Amino acid sequence: MTFILHIDTSLEKGSVCLSVDGQLLQLITSTEQKEHASFIQPAINQLLHRENITAKNLSVITVTNGPGSYTGLRVGMATAKGLCYALQIPLITIGTFEIMTLAAIDILKNSNKTIAPSYLFCPMIDARRQEVYTALLNQQLDFIKKPTAEIVSENTLIGQLNACKIYFYGNGSIKFKSVCHHPNAQFINVSFNASNMITLSCQRFAEKKFADLAYSEPFYGKEFYSVIKQ
Repeated sequence: MTFILHIDTSLEKGSVCLSVDGQLLQLITSTEQKEHASFIQPAINQLLHRENITAKNLSVITVTNGPGSYTGLRVGMATAKGLCYALQIPLITIGTFEIMTLAAIDILKNSNKTIAPSYLFCPMIDARRQEVYTALLNQQLDFIKKPTAEIVSENTLIGQLNACKIYFYGNGSIKFKSVCHHPNAQFINVSFNASNMITLSCQRFAEKKFADLAYSEPFYGKEFYSVIKQ
């Protein structure tokens, strides 16, 4: 049996889940915002205890590597790397936009909505002011537009919107919705957690697409900076 621990601390509320052979066993989601450091280790221990297994039963650990919360990504990555190093098992990293898009596709399919091959997906994460972290993907999770930080306006992705329907989602899409009135722009509510990592994690595990344990680091979307008071 292949037990996989999945960790997501990319946004406000963290979550961890345990799967076996591609099937969800347990999911725990934080009830508090931005409390990843105090949540993650007790949650992992609780998962293992509920299933009556130990960390030594784990085959691999997967973690979201961004973009997202600076602190959250660091906490998740440090936890995953530490466990992998101690257990001598591989690490898999998955981008936040990929997980968000998988969740969006699931929501549309469960709503019996037709997804034409030409439709694209645009996750947006709030980056303060009028800026968002965003990307553009197709249904196969290929990046049509690579992850970037940009300021949204009525002309954002205008060329792609003129060509096809695009689904927008994520907490940053609220900003874009206020300025975008293009008929091909479809805004949907998408929530996601660590369980949305399972399918892609199993695929990468089977293909042995492992991250470099020593050099893996979060993708923040843009450089971190802080104000120094004079």
